[in-house]
Amino acid sequence: MDILLIGGLWLNGSVWARVASALEPLGHRPVPLTLPGQGDGSVSATLDDQLAAVLAAVDAAPGKPMVVGHSAACTLAWLAADRRPERLAKVALIGGFPTADGQPYADFFEVRDDVMPFPGWGPFEGPDAADLDDGARQELAATAIPVPAGVAKGVVRLADERRFDLPVVVVCPEFTPAQAQEWINAGDVPELARAKHVDFADIDSGHWPMITQPAELARILAAAANAA
Repeated sequence: MDILLIGGLWLNGSVWARVASALEPLGHRPVPLTLPGQGDGSVSATLDDQLAAVLAAVDAAPGKPMVVGHSAACTLAWLAADRRPERLAKVALIGGFPTADGQPYADFFEVRDDVMPFPGWGPFEGPDAADLDDGARQELAATAIPVPAGVAKGVVRLADERRFDLPVVVVCPEFTPAQAQEWINAGDVPELARAKHVDFADIDSGHWPMITQPAELARILAAAANAA
């Protein structure tokens, strides 16, 4: 199965290199995506541009792919489910949840000069970054790509209720499956509260398991694809 890999804020497709290498022997075809504005040099890219890139990858897949979103890009994966429910086999969400209709995509940090730069490690101290050593932190910060304001402040639009029929797996790095289920039950994740098939997978990592636990993350994603 094709597994489309979408990194979160500040990341390009290269962040998936070790996960991709581990997925191939497990019988799947990894497709790491570099999004407009996050690796192609464009600072004018919009959320619609990024979604168009994801949908192009969906449409190019020979069969029904699994789309994987990390962090903020969980919303991009869910937008793909909304736009192409009949073309997807499954949605995997790593370390994040879909934003609801009408809300900004990722308006989390300060925007300067029409981009949202990486804010430093202060906001991520604690479980998010606990498993990143100094070298990994320095490399991530040095290669972080400022996110265009048109992406971060783009408004999420969801319309096709067939998205709720797609099976979803929530991969839980810095939080537990029990916490994720509690948030869904409490109404904090309205999109997943309406999804009909939600499973959970635990991984012992911080917010970036593709860096610190690539082999285990590949195993989890392959198992999710096999179950689809």
